[in-house]
Amino acid sequence: MMPSASSSRVAIIGGGPAGLMAAEVLSQAGIAVDLYDAMPSVGRKFLLAGVGGMNITHAEDFEPFVGRYRERADALRPLLRAFPPAALRQWIHGLGIDTFVGSSGRVFPTDMKAAPLLRAWLRRLRDSGVHIHTRHRWLGWSESGQLRIAGPDGERLLDADATLLALGGGSWARLGSDGAWVPLLQARGITIAALQPANCGFEVPGWSDHLREKFAGAPLKTVSLALPGAPPRKGEFVLTAGGIEGSLVYALSAEIRERINRQGDATVLLDLLPDRSEQQIAEALARPRGSQSMAKHLHRQLKLDGVKAALLRELTDAATFQDASALAAAIKALPIRLVRARPLDEAISSAGGVPFEELDAQLMLRQLPGVFCAGEMLDWEAPTGGYLLTACFASGRAAADGMLRWLRDH
Repeated sequence: MMPSASSSRVAIIGGGPAGLMAAEVLSQAGIAVDLYDAMPSVGRKFLLAGVGGMNITHAEDFEPFVGRYRERADALRPLLRAFPPAALRQWIHGLGIDTFVGSSGRVFPTDMKAAPLLRAWLRRLRDSGVHIHTRHRWLGWSESGQLRIAGPDGERLLDADATLLALGGGSWARLGSDGAWVPLLQARGITIAALQPANCGFEVPGWSDHLREKFAGAPLKTVSLALPGAPPRKGEFVLTAGGIEGSLVYALSAEIRERINRQGDATVLLDLLPDRSEQQIAEALARPRGSQSMAKHLHRQLKLDGVKAALLRELTDAATFQDASALAAAIKALPIRLVRARPLDEAISSAGGVPFEELDAQLMLRQLPGVFCAGEMLDWEAPTGGYLLTACFASGRAAADGMLRWLRDH
């Protein structure tokens, strides 16, 4: 006879938010849970996400929230409806951590830190009987279908009544999300969408030595970016030695990456003064400047200097600088050509992974009964702002619910 749910034992591979959330749901249902993670401690990328402020979720209305997941919105909608941002906040409150909504709608723990939340969570998991095994790397399956786990004492084979893979994406390998699971699933006939950088920076063909040496690392604040034909987004980003990165770039990263994939490059249009119209700028520049240099004229008339003025000079020719109308047009739509994303391991998150088409409604692999997937290793992406973590939590809960049904039925 197959074991009953009350005597079942499951294995969870991966100790990020999705794996830990699944462990909580399963253990509270009376399931014996062993969680394995290759790193010396769990939740390492979760802790990194909390550096500078733990943005846990977002308070916007549900449908706009779901829309942030782009082409995977329909696949994630039922998971997020079952565990929406409001429920996630209540769950955090249950750990003794208060939250607040910032002016942008982002939700943070009151102390802005991830470590207290993770400590309280791990304490609750251990109290509920979850066994956490660190420094244990999953190596796939044996010929007889057992889990191969390499630990400090060597490799061992494990039997589990159900298995959850919550191994993360491919960014920040040093924190555990190294994408090493991709060939293991491909060897079992699972189609994997190629892992690609998401929420990432991009490279330009080459800044001048002057711009790179003097302004690399400088922020461009109160600007807007747009892909041609798309509405602009306002915010800020950073000039790097090889290109651009930062929150405003991340917000457009999926569209930029896909355009580069299709045509080899992508051009974004930078508005250096989004709060002024092109006509206002042209009128200011047309005022007499006497013996003043154009640099001083830009500063005096438009407060345009520093990295903004340097980038304007970098990306326009001398003739444009002598024509007030042409210069005004350049200030409002300065083209920056991007040729590639920064490497995957530098990205905040990754796109690609296990397609939902490979899974049933319970997040179980159709070709591997009893094996479930959750978290960032699924083929979806989202912008920063709490959307990444929310979907990881929600998919972990959904996979755990699916595992409970599987155990009950088998």
